[in-house]
Amino acid sequence: MIDIQTTEYRRASFALCLGSFLIFCNLYLFQPMLPLMAEHFSVSATQVNWLVAAATLALAVTLVPWAVWSERIGRRLVMLISLALLPAIGFMMLTAESLLMLSLSRALMGAALAGFAAVAVAYMAEEFTPRALMLAVGGYISANSLGGIAGRISGGFLSERYGWQGAVVCMAVFSLLVAIAIYFLLPEQRNFRPVKGQLRQQTYSVLVHLRTPELWQAMLIGGVNFALFVNLYSVMGFRLVAEPYSVPVSWASMIFLCYLSGTVSAKLSGRWTQRFSPVLGMVLGTGVSALGMWVAWYESVVAMVIGLLLISSGSFFTHSLAYGWVSQRAKTAKATATALYLVHYYAGGSLGGFYLIGCWQYFGWTGVIAGGSLLYALLGGLCYRLYAGTEGSSDAPLSSEPR
Repeated sequence: MIDIQTTEYRRASFALCLGSFLIFCNLYLFQPMLPLMAEHFSVSATQVNWLVAAATLALAVTLVPWAVWSERIGRRLVMLISLALLPAIGFMMLTAESLLMLSLSRALMGAALAGFAAVAVAYMAEEFTPRALMLAVGGYISANSLGGIAGRISGGFLSERYGWQGAVVCMAVFSLLVAIAIYFLLPEQRNFRPVKGQLRQQTYSVLVHLRTPELWQAMLIGGVNFALFVNLYSVMGFRLVAEPYSVPVSWASMIFLCYLSGTVSAKLSGRWTQRFSPVLGMVLGTGVSALGMWVAWYESVVAMVIGLLLISSGSFFTHSLAYGWVSQRAKTAKATATALYLVHYYAGGSLGGFYLIGCWQYFGWTGVIAGGSLLYALLGGLCYRLYAGTEGSSDAPLSSEPR
């Protein structure tokens, strides 16, 4: 098993973080371009949201098939195949001439991204010691936030200067270089045992995970949490480029630097689990994120930035703990369990976009506050149910030592 403070741990964790960074660069490249693309294709805010929603929905739908396939051929091979598809789809995207064709290309991109996202944590769960696992998951999710920042900011600046095609070309070239680097960095698996010809068993594993309350509730927490987080940023982008602010798309994309607070909080989540209850940490993260939404209600750019910093730190803290919870508590078919978590996570992000952007389109920021508050109430209720169902039994700090 790979333990902390070893060369193999540093290589493996860096490769996985680099892959995580790349996945989120590609996934959210178009998010800051939404106002620009709405004008380019002469469509509404909810219609242009398909450029983000198509990728995240396709990612969600294909996560479990990738995970099931990884049970047969191994996690590392699945991740490498996934990364190899990214530059090819990126260059293919340049041929799209309509919103429909571009959205379908984005759906293909989401399906390719799902391969890496579905099995990375399962690879860690099988190859890393329990002590190394939680620290590695925190670092992996920190790389999520850094990739989200880089993808969104580069999308904003590159599209304004070179058009959306220029942004896509740059990302495709970068994807190719990163895929090559990970091929040489990521160690071969030593603890993987393939399971062949047992599709029925894998399907049964999916049902078992969904019927396990402590896993399913954590998956729902992840989905609602992400629905709020990613789409509050999308709405804020529309808010800034509209009157009275009229901020250029490139500069509006700078709000994604607020993700850095999430990078820090995700890393701290690994420390939290060694001393405190993960579920109480989810409650804390939810409260901090909700406070950020209310702070951003004030008509002030400073208030918006402070609000986004709180939303990021709270949401990433909750996500890290819920994601780690599922990977730790699943007793069998860990790749399938983490993939199911991500199905809920990305499906929540996709559907939440139409909900919150719809609130913005028809009712303005006040409507977003009202709609967001309902989701935060739901999130708090899910955290309470998870805590009530595990108090006194499995809801203890996730020990850094093997049990």
